[in-house]
Amino acid sequence: MEDNPKMYKKLAHVSQKMSKFASKNRTDMKRIIFSLLAMVCVLTVSAQGIYDFKVKDDGGKEVSLADYKGKVLLVVNTATRCGFTPQYKDLEALYEKYRNEGLEILDFPCNQFGQQAPGSIQEIHQFSTANFAIQFPQFDKIEVNGENEHPLYAWLKAQKGFEGDIRWNFTKFLISRDGQVLKRYESAVKIADIETDLTNYHK
Repeated sequence: MEDNPKMYKKLAHVSQKMSKFASKNRTDMKRIIFSLLAMVCVLTVSAQGIYDFKVKDDGGKEVSLADYKGKVLLVVNTATRCGFTPQYKDLEALYEKYRNEGLEILDFPCNQFGQQAPGSIQEIHQFSTANFAIQFPQFDKIEVNGENEHPLYAWLKAQKGFEGDIRWNFTKFLISRDGQVLKRYESAVKIADIETDLTNYHK
């Protein structure tokens, strides 16, 4: 194919126009780029599933949530100095009642709300076991909102129908045996109501 001087000249002209536009509209271009990056992040999170995430246990060991495939999960962000801290007792009772049927409660201490989960994860675990004798898995402290939020919580909060930042300690997500988010519970919801949903979803 022969070269086409007119075409090259036209392309060069278009390129010059685009360069001038970018130079004059740098702020707009930055906004567009940031918006596109945000969309990519959202699409990436949405494409993941709960079993794709890894977390650290209370000893600092990395754990894959794929280990919990086939289980019913109740994911909860906890605190040791909160008005809802006594929920630990009811959560443990729920766990003991349904663990043999496949329930796992995944406990993620978080200090973002009123600084009500102070201390190291070892201190938190000692408190939880000494005062409530918890047996369900407790993981390392994480953040559930903001720039440093754990990817697991970014995913949980991106699920359709359950969007929005975590409002307070002891917010809970009920996950089905195939990894789907079934329900989100705010802090004040009674554990008895969660138990009703457990029995309804998994008869």
